[in-house]
Amino acid sequence: MAESNEPIIEVSADLAPVRGGERKDALDTLRGIALLGILLMNIVAMGLPFAYSDPSVYGGSEGADLIAWITANLFFEGTMRGLFSLMFGAGVILIISRAEAKGGGMGVADLYFRRTLWLFLFGVVHAWLVLWGGDILYHYGISGLFIFAFRKLAPRTLIILGVLVLASLAPKFAYDYHTTLTAWEEAQAAEQVLAGLAESEELDEENQGKIDAWQGIQSDAKPSAEKIEKAIEGNRGNYFEIIAARSGWIVFMQSTFYYQYGFFDVIGMMLIGMAFLKLGIITGEKSRRFYAVMMLAGYGIGLPVNALETWQIVNSNFDIVTMAKASLTYDLGRLPVTLGHVGFWMLVCKSGWLRFLTSRLAAVGRMALTNYVMHSVITAFVFTGIGFGLYGALQRHELYYVVGGIWLFQLMVSPIWMRHFRFGPLEWVWRSLTYQKKQPMRREAIA
Repeated sequence: MAESNEPIIEVSADLAPVRGGERKDALDTLRGIALLGILLMNIVAMGLPFAYSDPSVYGGSEGADLIAWITANLFFEGTMRGLFSLMFGAGVILIISRAEAKGGGMGVADLYFRRTLWLFLFGVVHAWLVLWGGDILYHYGISGLFIFAFRKLAPRTLIILGVLVLASLAPKFAYDYHTTLTAWEEAQAAEQVLAGLAESEELDEENQGKIDAWQGIQSDAKPSAEKIEKAIEGNRGNYFEIIAARSGWIVFMQSTFYYQYGFFDVIGMMLIGMAFLKLGIITGEKSRRFYAVMMLAGYGIGLPVNALETWQIVNSNFDIVTMAKASLTYDLGRLPVTLGHVGFWMLVCKSGWLRFLTSRLAAVGRMALTNYVMHSVITAFVFTGIGFGLYGALQRHELYYVVGGIWLFQLMVSPIWMRHFRFGPLEWVWRSLTYQKKQPMRREAIA
């Protein structure tokens, strides 16, 4: 028994984190863009109550606030999360293929699943300790356990599977729209019955139930002023009051939302990312012509879809039924736009344009876990009662001043940190736990 285990132990000892010279700058740059881009969307939920997708609820829906929502809905909604998921899928192939090339055997699976399970735990801690209900690490940790089985598939098969997984969300969006539309229509009919009753007459139980059902949907989509004020007070309170205010949201995001939507959203994009790594698309190995076509096709297909959705929603004054209808084409718009972003930034990387920026973005991407959690820590201090307590105090467009400050800080600090250290602080913890050995941190400490 000892003899059969010995080679695996020797090979496992050979496995180690990717060193700087083995990294793909284009991949790190894309990861950095996705990381900073995610904050563009997350900042709304971090700083405003119930306003993520509907600016008419809170934070302003006119002027600069409306422009901010329209811009985000056209270019960034779902695309930055999609890009981040692509990068995760690509990273899976990069790590596994490197370990397998060193003859890792079963040690590769041990390494991968330790790494993924630790990420899952980081997501739990991030959500409940830092109190960010929109955490993506939990989702990646669970989804990552599944995609290992697809690592050997051909790129074409991975892309087809990824698209099919994303397409599997369409029936769910259609069901949600049908349910919302039916509830509205039934409530309208019941209201007509009510209007035809004499003052002394009461509406029957069935029709009253239809009105109540629609009012429940309205209450969730368009919370009352009292509910909004309660959320603001809770988030401006002490740590335990914040837990009370956010616990329901965290539980929902890590259970119902993930299993109904997040699982398919994340895995679909991860599978495509795995294929793109194998094809050399997100490592800058294709021609400029390829990336130009990718950019033009992606934006050419996706932006008109997003524009139509956005126009319908704004024109309806953020009507609940219209917003549900717009979700029918959600992935038809956001997947092509995500690919358009990939094409654009790969063109930038290959051309050498904005090298001063892309090198900094690559540094941000190399310490993505640290920078991602840092977003939550900084915004918790800015918005909650732990710090300045500005939750609900800023207009929607003003939130992006905070985003700009965080971007500037991370673009300045990340390159400096990476000049002296192999990993970001949380990356070092993650890798040390994954490889079950304390990793050398300082660059001069590398043998």
